[in-house]
Amino acid sequence: MPFECADPQADESPLAGETAGATALRLAEAKARAVALRFPQALVIGADQVASCDGQRLDKPGNHANAVRQLAAMSGKSARFDTAVVVFDAQSGKLAARLVGCTVTFRTLSAALIERYLRLEQPYDCAGSAKAEGLGIALVQRIETDDPTSLIGLPLIALTELLSDAGAPVLG
Repeated sequence: MPFECADPQADESPLAGETAGATALRLAEAKARAVALRFPQALVIGADQVASCDGQRLDKPGNHANAVRQLAAMSGKSARFDTAVVVFDAQSGKLAARLVGCTVTFRTLSAALIERYLRLEQPYDCAGSAKAEGLGIALVQRIETDDPTSLIGLPLIALTELLSDAGAPVLG
């Protein structure tokens, strides 16, 4: 399907007391609505992912030191990745959304392993500091989800259902 990518330029700050899933849904919708202002005839897809471990949000680390802290905190534990996807019909104003959860259990990670991974991958723009679609998979012991693509930030099973419901089935 032909598509264009557009930067929604949305504020991704969580709201006080907001759950990870609620944040992901709100931001996915905000991103889709922001892009729809520039593409008023389009079917717009918005997505967002929020990671957490032991009740703490794991935002995009932004730098090496924060990524080290995040990965050390997840070592030997399970983290939750809540990924939301929204399909917004800018023309009709109809919006549909799905939230897909994913639990990732990390191996016990030594400081040397964390350093090596971060030097090779530099995942400083990824929630939770790990890219399962890259070398980060070596940090993972188990992934539990109904949609494995949700972990990379766009749950494609949910998206194909939403697109079909919006009259744009992927296979025609």
